[in-house]
Amino acid sequence: MNFYFKKVPYLIGFLTLMVSLCTEVIAQYSMNGTIKSDTIYSKTLSQNKIGLNTERGIRVYLPPDYFNTRKRYPVVYYLHNIFESPDVVLSDCKTAEIVDREIENNRCRELILVVADFTSPTIGSLFENSSTSGYWLDFICKEIVPHVDANYRTIPEESSRAVIGYFLGGRGALKLAMSYPQLFSVVYALHPVATGSGYLPRSHLDVDWEKILLASSYKDLEGSGRTQIFASICQAFLPNPNRPPLYADFLFEKDDSGALAFHAKNARKELQLFHLDERLDEYAENLRGLRAIAFDWARFDQTQAHVISNRRFSKKLMEFGVNHEAEEFAGDPQNRYWGANGRFSTRVLPFLNKHLKF
Repeated sequence: MNFYFKKVPYLIGFLTLMVSLCTEVIAQYSMNGTIKSDTIYSKTLSQNKIGLNTERGIRVYLPPDYFNTRKRYPVVYYLHNIFESPDVVLSDCKTAEIVDREIENNRCRELILVVADFTSPTIGSLFENSSTSGYWLDFICKEIVPHVDANYRTIPEESSRAVIGYFLGGRGALKLAMSYPQLFSVVYALHPVATGSGYLPRSHLDVDWEKILLASSYKDLEGSGRTQIFASICQAFLPNPNRPPLYADFLFEKDDSGALAFHAKNARKELQLFHLDERLDEYAENLRGLRAIAFDWARFDQTQAHVISNRRFSKKLMEFGVNHEAEEFAGDPQNRYWGANGRFSTRVLPFLNKHLKF
């Protein structure tokens, strides 16, 4: 019996060491957040003409301490670009790893990041409500946000919600903030497009309208670049449920003689709905009520209309008395946002930390 009692101190020491090692392992593991995959069976997106999959995945990044506390966290919703997916945001751009690193280095407070699937059989969501290409704004506001608030420990108020996005997702982020200030109070758009007009009139865009009008299905347009993109823009902003196969009207139509002719009325309608500066009279008061607005753009975008339109959009916001941060930086839209010293790390996250309510 004395033999066993003599071994007790050694056993206690061994168990103490193991607990210490396990604690260290858990602490190291907890430095990384967790990404959960959820599925929403959308009723909102069932109304469309392009064959949207109504089973939509969303990826939810939970911060390192989420499972160790009962705290609630602000939520940032990320809108990806056309021809992209959540995998591009999380795997290629390594967005979650960037957030982890900034939290570990005490440069970012803990938050929840939501990246939903906005892909489609065409180019992806343009973040509008359309009877042809889907009610994407309603999907976000009526299904995604309630799902996240119901299933995660969020701070369920607008002062603790932000929306951010890249390129056409940046346009979508601004549009959501403009339209739904009761849901989102902070917005950051990374190189948004369609904020306003560039220098080309709608009648002189490099689009093969003949190809669009002759298409027997959307597949006929795949791989045609700007032609495919503008066919989708028309589906979003000029939907026509009685006009198969694309279920839209267009900026060029056939006249009575069968010749291709510019349709000024359609073009004006598309411009008013697609370009954000056209809606400032309607939404300026909403914008003035937000906690914080920011957007930036790359000077060396090959489509200089994007650069020009962002400069003009900032000027118009000033004229409407809308406080905002706007910055043009030296670079192209692809090479400055991600990585250890990318703008997502050095600009976007500090902006969110400053203005969100934690």
